[in-house]
Amino acid sequence: MGILCCFQSHAGGGGGHDQAVPSSSAASPSSATSSSGNKDRPLSERNNSVDYSNLVALVNEIVGDSVSYRHKRVADEILKMGKAGKVTARAFTYAELSEATGGFRPESLLGEGGFGPVYRGRLPPKSTGPEVAVKQLDRNGMQGTREFLVEALMLSLLKHPHLVTLLGFCTDADHRMLVYEYMPLGSLEDHLLDLPPGRAPLEWATRMRVAQGAARGLEYLHDTAQPPVIYRDFKASNILLDTGFRARLSDFGLAKVGPSGDKTHVSTRVMGTYGYCAPEYALTGKLTTMSDVYSFGVVFLEIITGRRAIDTTRPPDQHNLVLWAGPRFKNKRRFAEMADPMLQGDYPTKGLHQALAIAAMCLQEDATMRPGISDVVTALDYLTVAGGGTTDIDDDQGPDPDEQQQTDDDAQA
Repeated sequence: MGILCCFQSHAGGGGGHDQAVPSSSAASPSSATSSSGNKDRPLSERNNSVDYSNLVALVNEIVGDSVSYRHKRVADEILKMGKAGKVTARAFTYAELSEATGGFRPESLLGEGGFGPVYRGRLPPKSTGPEVAVKQLDRNGMQGTREFLVEALMLSLLKHPHLVTLLGFCTDADHRMLVYEYMPLGSLEDHLLDLPPGRAPLEWATRMRVAQGAARGLEYLHDTAQPPVIYRDFKASNILLDTGFRARLSDFGLAKVGPSGDKTHVSTRVMGTYGYCAPEYALTGKLTTMSDVYSFGVVFLEIITGRRAIDTTRPPDQHNLVLWAGPRFKNKRRFAEMADPMLQGDYPTKGLHQALAIAAMCLQEDATMRPGISDVVTALDYLTVAGGGTTDIDDDQGPDPDEQQQTDDDAQA
């Protein structure tokens, strides 16, 4: 509970504590491995463990196949997992997805990412079928076959209320597409950083709830999945919002299977988005779950401030959000400067101070001094209740379908 002890000192605005940056003892390495709050998680978040230790070898093997055979292998492997009861993703034909999206017409385009364009569609029956988002691989895009395979296979196995749900895939001929449930509220970026004129900004409590949900998604990847998954591209545009602003992590093309056994890190080519990468990863290529914690700290700071991680439209000394925030973290009298002006002061002072303390701990340059994501979740759980927010949206909407299925399975066991 070191992280809680650290930010509770900022609750009353006094006591002589002038910095949000924690002492090294407050964020000791032991806290990074703590799972003290895990027993209080909803059932679907605690027991939904997966084992895909052969995934890396499988992806490497398929990438090495000939192009003509590669697409069949993807479908075969996912269908094989489906028969084993591990996944529910189905194979779609190109014709089915073309019909669902109206021939991939421009009016159906939701946006574009590194993978390619994403289209909105509806599965049969046309008037009442589920709405979907169809991600189509851009053959000339930045991401390619390996990323497609990683996302298709990994999301076929990973199931959690705070991850997007993969409904299916298409590997017809040279087409490569992934089909997800449609997220009606778009991304966190849409509501925080690309706010159109006339739209009200996110309230403080909603911001904290989104951060809480995104952190729970990371907690599942880091602490429940075996071996752990390092997300590697945690940013506002990859946090999608379900009804009620429940956060869902998306875009797993850059995700990596984390270290196992006595290994401490994964060495890999530096990937991700500038402004969000942990300094040790950017310098050495050594990737750990603490790299994700740093990225979470950047996004959490965006949530608090309403500023982009990198914004070249601002004065030069404000281009980099973390560098801009650095001196303000060290002076409590400047904390209010970091609150999003769009909030117009409508936030709890105690909650702001505690949120800044969490962000500062996640942004420690020394990775060993950052808290583990389970401790971050525990702190955010505390903050949403004690700091003027609300409990997580999962508790407000009745049982989640995945959670209900897990409960039913346990009852039959």
